[in-house]
Amino acid sequence: MFNNSVYLLLGHKVLSVLHESLKVLLFLQGVFGLLAIPASLVVLVGILLGESQVRNFAYRRVKEKIVDASKVMWTTLKCRDVWRPCLYMYLSLAVGLHIHEGMFYWYTDAKEGPSFSQEVVGSIFSVGAVGSLFGVLLYQNFLKNHPFRDMFFWAQLLHGVSGLLDLVLVLRINLKLGMPDYFFVVVDEAVSRMIGRIKWMPFLVLSSKLFPSGIEGTFFALIMSIDQIGLLSSAWSGGLVLHMLNVTRTQFDKLWIAIVIRSLLRLIPIGFLFLIPRSDPNLSILPSEMLRTKRGNDVLEPENIEMATLVNSI
Repeated sequence: MFNNSVYLLLGHKVLSVLHESLKVLLFLQGVFGLLAIPASLVVLVGILLGESQVRNFAYRRVKEKIVDASKVMWTTLKCRDVWRPCLYMYLSLAVGLHIHEGMFYWYTDAKEGPSFSQEVVGSIFSVGAVGSLFGVLLYQNFLKNHPFRDMFFWAQLLHGVSGLLDLVLVLRINLKLGMPDYFFVVVDEAVSRMIGRIKWMPFLVLSSKLFPSGIEGTFFALIMSIDQIGLLSSAWSGGLVLHMLNVTRTQFDKLWIAIVIRSLLRLIPIGFLFLIPRSDPNLSILPSEMLRTKRGNDVLEPENIEMATLVNSI
């Protein structure tokens, strides 16, 4: 999460500064070409990286392992202490409407909005990445030992209240208070990103407590897919609300209604906090039988694991 926030900060800042020069020198295709360079380097490293061939691999046991992993995953999902937090994660992400597209067009509108340029919007997002980074540090140093249910309550409450900052901006109340648009938007973005990161960090910690032994990576991917479905639901519902309110690239009369609806919906997950265990983040949630490591031929001894010397020396 720390690295992700740093990458966001650097990415938004570089793109905001180089946008005009890229548009002039490389045209629009050049921007996509520049963004493709990191992915191309990863592919190149993957091709050049040498790996030793695994001999006498038990291909016949692959099907057996897949079946066993599926059974363990299904058994874990039926556990009350697992499916309830997963359901809360989905609800928390799905009910928060995603209306960023409407806000972006309002930012750049010369008639009703502050008429920000694309470079200014990029710089605003980079400041938001700083807020995200600060949220990670705040959680790591002061909030990580608080019970999950208390963390989710305050994070969700602040998440809903912070959405009203957009309402102040769209209704131009900030100008009546003598606060320039750019300053207010920067503060809004930083605070919203910080609260969003504080809300997201307990999700990751809680998810790490739900992994059964032996299929940790597979189950982590499953939980992340549930979160992505929640984000997709949020984007679809947000787009539907904007469409119903007739909010377009040039029409923003009812954008404030979408902001109010979004802020109210963000408070709904508070009513489902009973799905979250009231436990210490440092303690295990799963039953002890799900935490037992499978013994037998599938277990690799330390001498058979590459880099075991390095691991054991730490």
